[in-house]
Amino acid sequence: MALSEEARARLAPRAAEIIGRYPKARSALLPLLHLVQSEEGYVSADGIDFCAEQLGLTQADVTGVVSFYTMYKRKPVGEYHVGVCTTALCAVMGGDAILADLKEHLGVGVDEPTPDGKVSFEHVECNAACDYAPVVMVNWEFFDNMTPQSARDLVDGLRTGADVQPTRGAPRLCTWKQASEILAGFPDDQAADGHTAGEPSLRGLKIAKQQGWRPAAGSAGSGSGPAGGQQ
Repeated sequence: MALSEEARARLAPRAAEIIGRYPKARSALLPLLHLVQSEEGYVSADGIDFCAEQLGLTQADVTGVVSFYTMYKRKPVGEYHVGVCTTALCAVMGGDAILADLKEHLGVGVDEPTPDGKVSFEHVECNAACDYAPVVMVNWEFFDNMTPQSARDLVDGLRTGADVQPTRGAPRLCTWKQASEILAGFPDDQAADGHTAGEPSLRGLKIAKQQGWRPAAGSAGSGSGPAGGQQ
């Protein structure tokens, strides 16, 4: 897929805005790649060339970054990209089974979109949501305590246009391209909506309050000693 001149002209002002946020232009490469991905759905050779031109880098410089981070795709993925956590706790709680079942159910390989272009999947590393294991993400939004069957229901709903809502976080799903635009630094104003911390995450804090537990004197954040203003 070629990045058209019209697309380049449309992206250039946004690229300049991104670059202007950093003291050194090269630091803008990651969000700039997300910007390109929001246009194409992936980072093509033309996308790499665009980023290199904007930042004064070589195509090899940009390609090295694109090929390192799995969040940048080198070929089209689905409108809804499903990530199944297969790290440690999620794996033993069923993440591996979910991944294997989705591969069979969808009939495609990793990062390959279904024939209707709606869904693709991959395994992802820890999403820092172990208290909800096993966790699945769709365009980086959380779906907690999943099973092979609920994961099947999820992708089937995505393919049929059902009103699929994340367990936590944003109240509505955005598309893969829209998610890339957000990661480029152009938010969709959902950041303050929804619930990010549920019962499992807050349980330890509630127990500590019920028991009257406090940090030991002298421990980090306890407020004791010179740093805490107490002697």
